[in-house]
Amino acid sequence: MRTKLTITIDQDLIPLAKEYAHVQGLSLSRLIERYLTKEVLGNSRQSFSQRWRGRFKPSQRSGERYKALSEKYL
Repeated sequence: MRTKLTITIDQDLIPLAKEYAHVQGLSLSRLIERYLTKEVLGNSRQSFSQRWRGRFKPSQRSGERYKALSEKYL
């Protein structure tokens, strides 16, 4: 759920922050949310697949089923 938040920052920073967000293709709110997620929460907000990517090794099996599954998922 999203909710409105009021923050206070330096007046000269506002236009610079808005321009940076615009260049990035984001709203200022989304830019701040991404920064806080990355800096404060770190990796704890990663999805399951992001946390486990590259940690599983493919089986050494062969056959048509394995070939079809490996082409689809690996």
